[in-house]
Amino acid sequence: MHREELYRQALQQRRDYSGLPLHESDLPADPLELFRLWLSEAVASGIEEANAMCLATCSVDFKPSCRMVLLKDVEDGCFVFYTHYESRKGKELTWNPYASLLFFWQPLSRQVRIEGRVEKVEAEASDRYFASRPLGSQIAAIASPQSSIIESRQWLEQACEAVRRQGMPLKRPDYWGGYKVIPYEIEFWQGQPDRLHDRIRYIREGKLWLRQRLAP
Repeated sequence: MHREELYRQALQQRRDYSGLPLHESDLPADPLELFRLWLSEAVASGIEEANAMCLATCSVDFKPSCRMVLLKDVEDGCFVFYTHYESRKGKELTWNPYASLLFFWQPLSRQVRIEGRVEKVEAEASDRYFASRPLGSQIAAIASPQSSIIESRQWLEQACEAVRRQGMPLKRPDYWGGYKVIPYEIEFWQGQPDRLHDRIRYIREGKLWLRQRLAP
């Protein structure tokens, strides 16, 4: 099959969705409780890297960008991930400390969309997580000037080798650490037949959450 035919087939792909309906009476008052349940069910269903999420940020000229990152914790009602503070996303979060997250668990016909304010996690938490990472990941975090233009793959490998020669244990660099997304809106999407999907949105109102049903 020619590449053009495969491309056309990709654009024409379509599947019907199915899943247990979302009834407001069955849903918890706290959306974090429902998120933990859905994430656990995604792992139980065999989805690899169920903690992978799309992170969307916005630049100083209001141009959005997105990329996949890994959720590393949900604590105190916040979603935590780690990255290079001088990367593109880090710079954009410095200018505009708001972000959107999206989880998509295709085998379960489920999505979770999160919007919130972003803050850096405490240095001690970043230190603990950095120390728990595999050595190769630690080296890469120190050596890579993430999102910067580099000369070549060889340059990057030489930078990693220079870090290896520093001796162990490695210390977390100041330019790498965690962020927490403090949500003010969380939407749960459950696919249903005939595109009549269930969409339940939680909106933060003070210390409580207001629950709303949205049209699909």
